[in-house]
Amino acid sequence: MSTTDTDPPLVRFGRLLRDNPIIPLIVFLVLLIAVLEVMRPGIVMPVRIGRDGLVSSFWLGNLIKFAIPLAMLAACQVLTMLTGGIDLSVGVVATVSAFVCATLSSIWGVPQAVLVALACGLAVGVVNGIGVGIVRVHPLIMTLGTGLIATGCLQVYQRTVINAGTRIPDFLEWLGTGRTLGMPNGLILFIPFALFILALMRFTGFGRTLFALGSNEKAAKLSGVKSWQVLIALYALSGLIAAITGLLYLGMIRAPSLSLANPLLLPSVAAAVIGGTSIFGGRGSFAGAIVGALILRVLDTMLTLLQMPEGARTALFGLIILTVTALYVRITGSR
Repeated sequence: MSTTDTDPPLVRFGRLLRDNPIIPLIVFLVLLIAVLEVMRPGIVMPVRIGRDGLVSSFWLGNLIKFAIPLAMLAACQVLTMLTGGIDLSVGVVATVSAFVCATLSSIWGVPQAVLVALACGLAVGVVNGIGVGIVRVHPLIMTLGTGLIATGCLQVYQRTVINAGTRIPDFLEWLGTGRTLGMPNGLILFIPFALFILALMRFTGFGRTLFALGSNEKAAKLSGVKSWQVLIALYALSGLIAAITGLLYLGMIRAPSLSLANPLLLPSVAAAVIGGTSIFGGRGSFAGAIVGALILRVLDTMLTLLQMPEGARTALFGLIILTVTALYVRITGSR
């Protein structure tokens, strides 16, 4: 009989939670929802019967709707954090993608505008990858710098199209604001996206390489991994994901601006960290990041009910990142 089998039930339960961190996250999410129901009775529990006879919850649909773009940007953070990096340009890239699409749709047409918007995100990602993988600039500095450059370019671009007007493509409005059976249409995009990211991390050589680079880059290089190629592909993928998120967010908000998705940057990092992704590399979970995004959206609702100012919300996200990171270091002994 193994030592594990003879351990007390409490010890085995603790080991189960440590090996499956998404379980306590889900429990925490349920507890938050229960607290929210206590704070505002009726906000969660009531359901309405639609014309089709199906039960639907307006609040649940809104929770998922606004968690989707946050979870998608959190995917960028999870993937880059696996290698010990981070992408601080995703908020700006999403904003650029949305603004370019909205302005060019009225000039060139929707298909061309969408392609240019996605190309912008891909271009920023490739530049990030070259800077991190070849020039060896620290990811934090590199992505912060490209984000600032992209912001400046967006401001210059805005002056050239100031009289062109904007147009939100119909299919983006349908994805961003529409509902089917009470659930947001954004799930039609998000579910395949989530399955792709989960499969990429777990079943592909590229995903295993990301974990290897974050765990021990020198050992990965000795095994034949060309880290610069992996990093260019990684940050290019991150930029493309951010651009797609920007298009979805444009359809959701329906008001392009020069700072549309910027407020999602810090929460995207927080969602990844809450979900069990280590900022030191080698460990991450996109499933956990999805739950983390839901947790943050529930917290956002609670803070709204408490009439908490925006500055306090930003401080809370920063506190969450520091607290969870400190707990991770304490538990694992990572440096």
